[in-house]
This record gives sequence, C-alpha cells and structure tokens, in this order.
Amino acid sequence: MGIDEYGGGQSPQSAVLVVTTNDVPGYRIERVIGEVFGLTVRSRHLGSQIGAGLKSLVGGELKGLTKTLAQTRTQAIERLVEQAQSRGANAVLMMRFDVSEAADAGTEVCAYGTAAVITPRHA
Repeated sequence: MGIDEYGGGQSPQSAVLVVTTNDVPGYRIERVIGEVFGLTVRSRHLGSQIGAGLKSLVGGELKGLTKTLAQTRTQAIERLVEQAQSRGANAVLMMRFDVSEAADAGTEVCAYGTAAVITPRHA
C-alpha cells in the first residue's frame, strides 16, 4: 500500500478551500455563512475485526483500519465541501474532526467547520 492510501485531505482542484486556521493569510473574510459539517458512519467488516484482534496480540499498526479511517475522513471532508459550496461558501475555516462510536455499529466521523466567503487582499 502506498502513502496515498494512508493520507487524505481535499483535492487541489477543490472550489472550496478547507483550513484548520481562523483565517487565511492574504485573504479577507467577506461573509461568515455558519457551521457546516460532513458526516459518515462506517461499519467494520468481520475480516478486519478478526485481523485487528490478532494483530493486537503481537502489536504494531493496524494497516487495514488505518486505511479505512483515512478513506472515511476523506469522505467526511468531501461532504463538508459539498455542503459549504451549496450554501455559497468558497472556504471552510477552523475545520475539525470528531470521531465516535455509533451505537456499537461502527465509527462515526464528522468533519465540521465554519463556512465563509473569502477574497484575496489587494496590495
């Protein structure tokens, strides 16, 4: 498995900039639209649970679960971007993740932040 399978984030071609900061250097916040989020819930299949259980006996990274979590976070960001864009935003500020168990059925991953309209500052 390559490094791309363990990473994530938005596509460089995205029309909505997603940052974890309060502002974007070189840009002015024109309008704050409000909170947006992208949510997904993933169940674990039996094979990965058995593999993870066996791996926990000897220690080490659970690569299958790492890959699944990276894919899940990417999907949550994609949904966050879709919601922000549908509300007229071109940026999401202060993006964060929240991860929790969902009724013992799987893992809930929520990407959330503040949708805003930003414009470049002119010198």
